[in-house]
Amino acid sequence: MDIDEARITFSTLRRLESGVSPDDLDAVWAALDPVRAEEILGQWKGDDFATGHRLHEKLAASRWHGKTFNSLEDAKPLICRDADGNLFSDIASGNGEASLWNIEFRGEVTATMVYDGAPIFDHFKRVDDTTLMGIMNGKSALVLDGGRHYYFVLERD
Repeated sequence: MDIDEARITFSTLRRLESGVSPDDLDAVWAALDPVRAEEILGQWKGDDFATGHRLHEKLAASRWHGKTFNSLEDAKPLICRDADGNLFSDIASGNGEASLWNIEFRGEVTATMVYDGAPIFDHFKRVDDTTLMGIMNGKSALVLDGGRHYYFVLERD
């Protein structure tokens, strides 16, 4: 799959309300370009793919809005909405916050958010100038569901 096919497939899979195949997401991921940690600073709105992964329900229940990367040392993985709709960093659910690094994953060095208090890594690749594809990686019991990773989307907010 080339980059243009990957972007088209990404958009198609993102619109599906169920039945997204992690194998298809793996193929899209492989075709996208890596991104450097310093290139993704800022505020991002989050969403995910309808793979049926158990983390979807957990993030929906937390009213997850997205992520904020203030600097390489100051990353907020769980920006959520409170009952009044105000945004806050959910430090309790994430066991702290995070930092950004350039780390190898699947043979490529790409921007990666490393959680402070949990063995979890969110790797990112560039879809376009305002969109990132993310994959949650880490200790299997925390991030895998049926042996599959959790895939998500970030858009500049």
